[in-house]
Amino acid sequence: MVLENVQKDSIGIDTITFEHSWNSSIVHTPTPRISWSFQGLAQNWTQISYDIVLQRSTGSESYHVRSSKSNLVSWPFTAPLKSREIVEVRIKAYGADGMDTDWHTGIVEASLLNRSDWVADMISGPGQKVNPGVPRRPTYFQRKFDLDEIPEGPVRLYATSYGTYDIHINGKPAGDQVLKPGWTSYDHRLYFQVCDVQPLLRRGENTITGCVGEGWYSGRLGFLGGKTEIYGDRIGLMAQIIGNNRIILKTDNTWTWGLGSTVESGIYDGEVYDAREADVDKREKQPVEVLPFPRAALLTDMAPIRRVQEVKGCDLITTASGKKVIDFGQNLVGWVRIDASPAGKKPGDAITLTHAEVLENGEIAIRPLRVAKCQDKLICGTDEKSFDGWEPTFTYHGFRYVQVDGWSEDISCSNFTAVVIHTDMLRTGWFHCSHPLLNKLHENVVWSMRGNFVGIPTDCPQRDERLGWTGDLQVFCRTASFLYDTTSMLSGWLQDVDCEQANNGDVPPMVVPDVIGKIYEGPPDPVAIWGDVTVTAPLDLYESSGDVEVLSQQYRSMYSWLEKGIPRDEDSLWGRSCAENHQLGDWLDPYAPPEFPGDGRTDPYLVADAYLVHVTRKMGQVCLALGKFEKAAEFEQDAQKLRQKYRERYVAKSGRTVSDSQTALALALHFDLLSSDQRKVAFARLVELVRANVFKVGTGFAGTPIILHVLAENGRLDLAYRMLQEKQCPSWLYCVSMGASTTWERWDSMRPDGSINPGEMTSFNHYALGAVASFMHEVIGGLSPLAPGWKHFRIAPRPGGTVTAAESRHLSPYGLIRCSWRLEEDKMLLDVSVPPNTTAVVEVGTFSSLIGSGDRRFELNHTKDPRWPPKPIWRSITIPLVDEIA
Repeated sequence: MVLENVQKDSIGIDTITFEHSWNSSIVHTPTPRISWSFQGLAQNWTQISYDIVLQRSTGSESYHVRSSKSNLVSWPFTAPLKSREIVEVRIKAYGADGMDTDWHTGIVEASLLNRSDWVADMISGPGQKVNPGVPRRPTYFQRKFDLDEIPEGPVRLYATSYGTYDIHINGKPAGDQVLKPGWTSYDHRLYFQVCDVQPLLRRGENTITGCVGEGWYSGRLGFLGGKTEIYGDRIGLMAQIIGNNRIILKTDNTWTWGLGSTVESGIYDGEVYDAREADVDKREKQPVEVLPFPRAALLTDMAPIRRVQEVKGCDLITTASGKKVIDFGQNLVGWVRIDASPAGKKPGDAITLTHAEVLENGEIAIRPLRVAKCQDKLICGTDEKSFDGWEPTFTYHGFRYVQVDGWSEDISCSNFTAVVIHTDMLRTGWFHCSHPLLNKLHENVVWSMRGNFVGIPTDCPQRDERLGWTGDLQVFCRTASFLYDTTSMLSGWLQDVDCEQANNGDVPPMVVPDVIGKIYEGPPDPVAIWGDVTVTAPLDLYESSGDVEVLSQQYRSMYSWLEKGIPRDEDSLWGRSCAENHQLGDWLDPYAPPEFPGDGRTDPYLVADAYLVHVTRKMGQVCLALGKFEKAAEFEQDAQKLRQKYRERYVAKSGRTVSDSQTALALALHFDLLSSDQRKVAFARLVELVRANVFKVGTGFAGTPIILHVLAENGRLDLAYRMLQEKQCPSWLYCVSMGASTTWERWDSMRPDGSINPGEMTSFNHYALGAVASFMHEVIGGLSPLAPGWKHFRIAPRPGGTVTAAESRHLSPYGLIRCSWRLEEDKMLLDVSVPPNTTAVVEVGTFSSLIGSGDRRFELNHTKDPRWPPKPIWRSITIPLVDEIA
């Protein structure tokens, strides 16, 4: 029953955004789509029309539009934007109930939209002789220029580079982005950044200094020693400043180059800073060389990397060997800033910061870093304060602990601050409940996502890898897109997937950008789950954002993967394009040997074929969304044929699967691969396996995102909660109980005795297994979309286990959605918030209600599940049962 309607007769437009640019007004299109979200909690409010006004320097243009659409509305004006044009858009929305919003204003600015807008040259110093295993020295580029007057209005700096760059004007940083221009498939797409530099200019002489490090462009990438100069051997800078519609400055052959105090800088190894080296302004400078203009498409960076948080050290540890280690209390990604220089140091003395995620035997554990040094080294000069405020520029590390060697006796935590960086995305999802360990698990998932969304979605942020593995993102994309607005970042990355795929015979590489292909110089193997990101990730983005253009943009990639990229056998299931082809299957099955993480208990081709049926069906949904109805019918027909072939090959008539594993059964149930009679047998066997495993996890990449959903959807919510609350390894809460502050690559990255898993791949910051957070959002928290962009959604919390209260919130394109519940004896008290211009269906037990916008409180009957706690099946008579519920 509805206990109370919280009536608030207010409605207003909260924000106006263009495309998906939430933290900037700059767009890279002449016809940006317009969105407006709402504030206020007017009951059942829906938009029936809106007024929209464009104000530009040449005049205004206005329209009254009868439409309920407020998300990604097509550019309605007669003339598109021109490069660098800045306009004002005003909107007023009208409600069906006669309640209207006030006018709200947004500003949008077009970036450099055409290659012809670029007049700058890509400048470089002479090619450097690179010593094997040693990062190259950054190059400084400089130019002095005079201004009679500071231009009025915005003055924009447009810049990009081969390598990572940083620019200062008159000694002050230009913009707040870091690791610019970010990492893309540089052969195809190159980002540039835009910032306002008018406040940095002065009358008279000005100095602009750009520094470029090797970054991802020419630095070492890849494991097993990797490879350098993958994209080129010449780092360079290209920049231009425009104000008052004129070019104030551009990179060209009048610039000079020189070297500075940073003598080494690499993504994996870190930086070496020598304070004895003269300031760049005092060093000898040489004329630059002009490189050919970039062939790649030049695109505005719509997902910049920024400093987002600072963390102070919480403990100074003296290890058994006498080392000084700062504990920051959180495994994070970024670097360390020196806040106060050490006392009593002489020129030539060295200070080394070594970064690590965990301790082993009381010392920092560097074995998991493999051949990445992860060190920043500072060499002292004559100025005792030269390190005040120092931080690296062209590297980043994944760490909780930093060992400090060479500091003076006055070392303390106050000398150091950890600077957290990641792609600056809008936070859109939150979860909290009455169970503290589940809250910590969710917090760990968020931290791992943040640390691995640095320009591209990487697997890990610390060792000699940090690559854009497609399989990791495929299993995590739905979770990621609930927690953050990932559309700008991931739609850009998916364009790189398409480019690399088209370059490799319609097979998407397992890593994008495709550095593995450049290292080993061969076409990528077609691999299920990893390649299937071409279909599932765009669909996840569409469902979270409502942006159908993502599907349109990626259609070629999706279609060519299914129709050309996947090798087929006589049944149109997965085949082999050559004898050496292999599948990774249920990667990181907890029962696979440490040295062979793909050697799990589920047939890899069963996994591949289950996914093939799934993505074929999903492709039909994509075609429906794009209005390709004939193609949609074809893919649905193909999916049904493949479903039948799957059953013939992998499923007994009774419903047992040839691989008797949690993953094989969960896939068959979740992807609807079985007949109704087979489902009963398969699910009963899954229940038996879960109980016989004493509720510990038995899945890897393929099974982990779905196993709890399968249990809950088939009537065993008690088992889903029991697995989630298990503390013994392997389990989600085992990692938490071991002190993890991020999600791990392996279920047992650290063993119960504190030793590190002996496998070559042992990261303590991998987001993939954190896909379990979707169960927390959707089942415990009760929120899931029913229409693209959350225009219509479900509120259906399902209490269980020992959780007595929970809240899930999601900032949708229309406004904030909230579901908060608590149990009081035989009642559930449920508070919900539905944003204006949306509807929701509330489903709890047998109660169902369709509601519109506003706040509501429900009091509903609740009966405790008599099956809790479920009992395991324990067959051993010699080994004692350990059944530990968190």
